[in-house]
Amino acid sequence: MGRNLGSSCKLCRREGMKLFLKGIRCETSKCAIERRQKSLAPGMHGWRRGRGTDYGVRLREKQKVKRYYGVGEAQFMQYFERAEKTIGNTGEVLLGLIERRLDNVVYKLNFAPSRKAARQLIAHGHIFVNGKKTDVPSFMVKIGDKITVKKNEKSKNRVKAQLESNPNFSAQGWLQLDVKEPAATIVSLPSRQDVQLAIEEQLVVEYCSR
Repeated sequence: MGRNLGSSCKLCRREGMKLFLKGIRCETSKCAIERRQKSLAPGMHGWRRGRGTDYGVRLREKQKVKRYYGVGEAQFMQYFERAEKTIGNTGEVLLGLIERRLDNVVYKLNFAPSRKAARQLIAHGHIFVNGKKTDVPSFMVKIGDKITVKKNEKSKNRVKAQLESNPNFSAQGWLQLDVKEPAATIVSLPSRQDVQLAIEEQLVVEYCSR
């Protein structure tokens, strides 16, 4: 129990849920949450975290989203303001907007093992959108956009190695992946079901609207 599992896993343990900050590791038995759940004693005292105040609960839900996607406060509020002006459920629209970030898309295509690694891949110029180098992780994709890898051996081998490390991987329905290329096309907008984070988005909306 004394072994350091890394700051990302500590965040998951503190939140009491998976934030998928460690990428593929979060889906294995090495996940800090899986280990903690196995070590908890059965019964009502196995988990002692209190619910806290209404304000604290809402704040915690917002912080989950920020940490999960690696988004700063100012940028998060920009997404929220845009979601408020869009027709539909504000919480679902908010999550949909952040899901469309290029770093999230690159991660969900399994081109990188985590969102942090995806941001590095993008910032170093390995990712192209519609044939143009796009080195901004917050770039927001839209339907019809084609995501490709820089045409050199180093870039392609790096992404192919990641894809080969998880041979059973399958992309979500809104992403059409060509593993051989490697490349992908955005075929639809992400739905609420595509968001893998267990979050009560209405509490986030209530916090941001206060």
